[in-house]
Amino acid sequence: MTAPMQVDYQDILRIWQEADAIPVIEHAWLFDHLLPIVGDLNGPNYEGWTLLSALAAQTRRLRLGLLVTSNRFRPPAMLAKIATTVDIVSGGRLDFGIGAGSRPGHPLARREYDAHGLPYEGFGDSVQNLAEACTVIRRLWTEDEPFDFKGEYIQLAGAFGNPKPVQSPHPPIVIGGRSNAVLRVVAEQADLWNIPGGDIDDVVARSALLDRYCADIGRDPASITRSIHLPVSYDRPGSTRDAIGEAADAGFRHIVLGLEPPYSAGVAQWVADELITPSF
Repeated sequence: MTAPMQVDYQDILRIWQEADAIPVIEHAWLFDHLLPIVGDLNGPNYEGWTLLSALAAQTRRLRLGLLVTSNRFRPPAMLAKIATTVDIVSGGRLDFGIGAGSRPGHPLARREYDAHGLPYEGFGDSVQNLAEACTVIRRLWTEDEPFDFKGEYIQLAGAFGNPKPVQSPHPPIVIGGRSNAVLRVVAEQADLWNIPGGDIDDVVARSALLDRYCADIGRDPASITRSIHLPVSYDRPGSTRDAIGEAADAGFRHIVLGLEPPYSAGVAQWVADELITPSF
């Protein structure tokens, strides 16, 4: 994962193209913020989906996505169209990441809503909106006739998606989050679930809760791939390898390694040699 802030476009393009040529690196990710959340708060920060489309056109193998899209930033029908376009540009390599959006307690994330004139719902409302959004997006990707949708948060008339994504029935849906409410949406809607790493015991407990929510609705918990985001330490690669091993032992087989800028030349090969190959 290369957060698209405090860096130049060419730096991100370089590391993605390096990674694209290294088979043990299977996927690459951006985030979805409109202003920096660390470092110089007035520094550069790129819009995620626009950048993802550019990178999709200049890579050939990597699966790719945003970890994760804020459902508050774009109307879901528009987001479905954007994601379809990226899936087509990439030749069917999109993993569609989405989440409820940042919590009110994160002021550096909250400010981007005010700065861009975007409404900010309370967290409970945003989770319910997320559930409706996933339903709408999946229908736009799969249904062959226009439809109306009258939800509590989303209303559409004559909604229709054409063209369809390359992937059938649709790109995998990755939902990120750890709250009980989000995990219920994961159980109903997701193909992959992503959680930030840290306290491995808490991560394991969250995964067990997701298992229970799946059982409540009659879904096989194994049908949801467990994904975890782990920060990379350039100075202490051993600590990152230990975190990878703990996550893998806990059943997290989809591992996203978060890189800190600036990105030195050859950092993708360093990740492969120092972190991925020794861990697997």
